[in-house]
Amino acid sequence: MTTPTDQVRDPDFARRVRSSFDAQGAMRLFGARLALVEHGRVEIEMDSSPEFTQQHGFTHGGVIGAVLDTACGFAALTMMPPDTGVLTVEYKVNFLAPALGAHFRLVGRVRKAGRTITLSEADAYAVREGGEKLIATMTATLMTIVGRDDVRS
Repeated sequence: MTTPTDQVRDPDFARRVRSSFDAQGAMRLFGARLALVEHGRVEIEMDSSPEFTQQHGFTHGGVIGAVLDTACGFAALTMMPPDTGVLTVEYKVNFLAPALGAHFRLVGRVRKAGRTITLSEADAYAVREGGEKLIATMTATLMTIVGRDDVRS
């Protein structure tokens, strides 16, 4: 039996995901770039910037959380039918280490895609001299939105 997780429901998903990502003002503000789009997986890259730090000089957790949420959402969107949108229902983030690096790589992937509800996960890595360090993880529940012109990705 084939589940929605196995099916490519929109053969044009990569173009649709890139177009929707490009429409996000928040990701432009953070300088985030969509580096990879695959069925069930996306990668976002973002450079470190002093404008996004908290008082200790680390990139603020709210910024990392926003980009993790975006990675979860766009990973989910890769598995949704055309003419739908995606909205986050809830998420949980765990910060594992300070967000300190030259730039960040955030990887979102679908754990289970359903007709209406999708569970995605994402990891954030700080990239610095000597390699990458896992700094945060997120689990998110996302909803497929149908029939709303104001929520179409």
